[in-house]
Amino acid sequence: MKHSNTYLLMLSVCSKKTLIFYLWMIISFFIPLSSSNAETPILPKPASASHFIETDEAQSRLGQLLFFDPILSGNKNIACSTCHHPNFATADGVSLSIGEGAKGLGPNRLPVGGKNRPEQRLPRNAPALFNLGAKEFQVMFHDGRLEADSTRSSGIRTPLEDEMMLGFDSVLSAQSMFPVLSPDEMAGHYSENEIAKAVRMGIITGPNGAWKKIAERIQKIPAYVDLFQEAMPSIKAADDIRFTDISNVIATFIASEWQAVDSPFDRYLLGDKTTLSDAAKAGLDLFYGKAGCSICHSGTFQTDHAFHSIALPDFGPGKIGRFESVPEDLGRGRVTGRAEDRYRFRTPSLRNVSLTAPYGHNGAFGTLEGIIKHHLNPASSLAGYNFSELVLQKFEERDAKDLDKQRFKSRINALLASTELKPQFLTELEITQLIAFLEALTDVNRGKGKLGKPNSVPSGLKVE
Repeated sequence: MKHSNTYLLMLSVCSKKTLIFYLWMIISFFIPLSSSNAETPILPKPASASHFIETDEAQSRLGQLLFFDPILSGNKNIACSTCHHPNFATADGVSLSIGEGAKGLGPNRLPVGGKNRPEQRLPRNAPALFNLGAKEFQVMFHDGRLEADSTRSSGIRTPLEDEMMLGFDSVLSAQSMFPVLSPDEMAGHYSENEIAKAVRMGIITGPNGAWKKIAERIQKIPAYVDLFQEAMPSIKAADDIRFTDISNVIATFIASEWQAVDSPFDRYLLGDKTTLSDAAKAGLDLFYGKAGCSICHSGTFQTDHAFHSIALPDFGPGKIGRFESVPEDLGRGRVTGRAEDRYRFRTPSLRNVSLTAPYGHNGAFGTLEGIIKHHLNPASSLAGYNFSELVLQKFEERDAKDLDKQRFKSRINALLASTELKPQFLTELEITQLIAFLEALTDVNRGKGKLGKPNSVPSGLKVE
């Protein structure tokens, strides 16, 4: 009996040790998993004044007037603000804009009739202008066809090459060269005005060039001459005003006007952990973790400034030459000529992204949910894509060609072959949380800017 009790006691002790051992094994198995999920994501540094170029207030106020003044367009009917309006968070709220030959703003901008009717829609979505004055923004346009390049005498690489003017202060200033030379954006069509004629003949620089003709318009307006002399002491007389001076002050205005750096996320980065909702905090963890958004949308302004293919649907007039007939947009591939760059486009910044729908280089998706789900599974998205996602004005003579379903379907395989995106799964709740975080990137003034829209401009033309 004594030996039996001893045996039972030993068995009891062993059983407890065994139980403790197995419990320890189970706990050890799960601890790394819990620890991994709870890891604090690596977040960007908060934005500060040091991120931005210095701006001059007098030049910014002059740039504001020119930004909203139609005097810079060939037919004096379109301003920079037409497609980049504060009412639409510095964009225009449509998938593909209609520039020359239309009236109105945003979704209400419609083609006119008669000789000035537009020839086509613009091939790409009008991008928002937030934080372009930050020093890190050295690449412009969806395809990056204009970028800083220290090997060039101008410091900037552009498709104009030898015709590139000297005197642009930055790539932000130089980007204004292109809209004023585009017949479909601001210049107007051949024979409609002297600027359009110069563009059509390829006369850009020189005494009879398109840029000179634009500058001459400003030189003839005394109020503008006075303002330039006040803002730029180097300008002594009207004839001293060059196109680059016009462009430089517009760039100064853009740089100072739309600095989106005071969002709930910015305040969170500065230490106020109460600014984000629980949903936004969960979305932050997804953005900088499981969902992998920050791989491309990195840094303070949520962009790596690089080029990626996300296989967006193909539609619209395409980014082609005036005499090419097959509509297609090869993106970065058209700039570099490299096959591996086909369908790649610049990563957009996500500041104020909740205000700037539609999304994508061609505005293919009208909601954040739509563009997120496309990122999760491009093949599934393309298979089920419907042109009803688009926000487009009615344009009868272009609709059939721009929205050609056969062309869209024929490009799907090439688009999917080019993309870097791999299918992944997020629950509906996680998508909602991710959207909550993206909404937390919205600046407190909701894209309205500092100076806003002027009541009038020195040319006397209508301000919209």
